[in-house]
Amino acid sequence: MKIEDERGYLVVAQNNNDTDYIVCAETLAKSIKLVEPDAKICLLTDVLIDNKVFDYVKTFPFGDQAKDTTWKLHNDWQCFYASPFRETIKLEADMIIPHSIKHWFDICSAKDLVCTIGARNFHNRRSSSRTYRKIFDENNLPDVYNAITYWKLSANAKNFFDTVRDIFTNWEVAMSALKFGAGQTLNTDLAYAIALDLLGKDQFTLPGSVPGLIHMKSSINGNESEDWTKELIWELNRGSLRINTVEQLWPFHYHIKSFAKTLQEHYG
Repeated sequence: MKIEDERGYLVVAQNNNDTDYIVCAETLAKSIKLVEPDAKICLLTDVLIDNKVFDYVKTFPFGDQAKDTTWKLHNDWQCFYASPFRETIKLEADMIIPHSIKHWFDICSAKDLVCTIGARNFHNRRSSSRTYRKIFDENNLPDVYNAITYWKLSANAKNFFDTVRDIFTNWEVAMSALKFGAGQTLNTDLAYAIALDLLGKDQFTLPGSVPGLIHMKSSINGNESEDWTKELIWELNRGSLRINTVEQLWPFHYHIKSFAKTLQEHYG
């Protein structure tokens, strides 16, 4: 891979029949530029597009390995080989960044790769909900969220992503080794958790709260319905986002993909 910048954000976005993830990625990039005007952002996708909000647009260096399936997660491991940055923070497309996280590069650079452990609710508090994490708990796997992952160009980071690739390639075999794993569909968080379990969690995590994110799934926030946008009051004011008057202080994983179009109208 060719290093073209020192630090930057990489967003993996590939459309499927249900979701326009490119729109999500554009919205995310606009939110970053609003709070970090000098940030460098790379879109990793399957089709080259021309959009000035991205400083770089890369296609999967090993080709689209998920072209025959609606599950595009097979391509996630390629982000290591595609990133134009010496130090990268990968972000899931259906997020916005309401406050700068530029300082996270300095914090995370103590290690070659850092995964996010645990999630927060919209009150900015760590969630104790395990509704979506039963297979993690049953198998004593790290509580990984791949939505935010830091790495620097290194042998350790390469080993991690090559392990994730091998897990995806041999998904049914990997699941057969887990309690309640049979029939489990592709899941990037689970693949990352298995990789951490194999390679050593302490090598790729930090003891503090960074990196972290707010996740808007219903059980994490105690909502009655899955669509929080119809249940909670939200306010957007330039880069600032409030949910039920609570300022969102962390990267915001809005989860409801249709919310991206509302955000697009806001960011312009």
